[in-house]
Amino acid sequence: MRVLVTGADGFVGRRLVRALVARSHEVVAACRPGGPAPVEWLGADAGRVRCVALELASTEPVPLGPEPLHAVAHLAAVSSGSAARDDPAYAWEVNAVGTVRLLTTLADRRRDRGENPVVLLVSSGEVYGMGEPRPRRETDPVAPIAPYATTKAAAELAGLEHWRRTGLHVVIARPFPHTGAGQAPGFVVPGFVARLREARRRGVRTVTTGNLEPVRDLLDVRDVVAAYLGLLERGAAGEIYNVARGEGLSIGELFERLASLLGLDAVPQVDPGLLRTGDIPHLVGDPSKLARATGWRPTITLDETLRGAVDAEAD
Repeated sequence: MRVLVTGADGFVGRRLVRALVARSHEVVAACRPGGPAPVEWLGADAGRVRCVALELASTEPVPLGPEPLHAVAHLAAVSSGSAARDDPAYAWEVNAVGTVRLLTTLADRRRDRGENPVVLLVSSGEVYGMGEPRPRRETDPVAPIAPYATTKAAAELAGLEHWRRTGLHVVIARPFPHTGAGQAPGFVVPGFVARLREARRRGVRTVTTGNLEPVRDLLDVRDVVAAYLGLLERGAAGEIYNVARGEGLSIGELFERLASLLGLDAVPQVDPGLLRTGDIPHLVGDPSKLARATGWRPTITLDETLRGAVDAEAD
């Protein structure tokens, strides 16, 4: 199977590329110009992957290449909520308009060449916005309250519109928060680990945090990749699937567990500069639909995930 992965050199993308290569699929890795060389994140597998430059904010044609594609995993995005808040227009250009450009190119190839790959659009559980403190289901209303989630919801609408109008095989994944080694420090787990380590180095207990009350559903990135593989193989066209553990913990509990793993009796101190407006109080997903469609279940415990995050940032 020939698979195009956009955002291939990103946190999740590089893991998905490795997983596809390990299954002997032919991978076309679309990466932003100026990013790390493939050998830096693929190692010995770099020669087995064809890399192309893709800038979703550009009006240049999407470089799909002449060979037929059997699947597309669309991960490229402004994935940081804070980056989207800082420049909402750019987030719209990349996450929404860029997705439309990709979908239009794929729909044109379907019309002209009869090619209809499975197109996995990666959205976000944040599109649900505020809601009852229970696991969210795919049938729940979409009511985003932040630029990042709003642009993802718009990309979903574009994907479903292309499916209805052109017959493009679009499948939508709504992943809930996930983490692992190599995640950028702007995300909560690596951010906590970095600040806790610095406090331990300095011999202090006080560690700055944002709001500790929200409850989140946290997955290991390796389980998320396994879910995407399952959806590429068995996801139904026009359907939406939560990728979630189905269990929540508060950000405060997360902080305490990471502090314990690092052997630090830490005292959190809320920093107004780290607070987010419109924080969703409770965001947990119901993964039942994904499990029924693909057999997927999370296999990595939260303790294993947090230990791995701490070990990855070891001094």
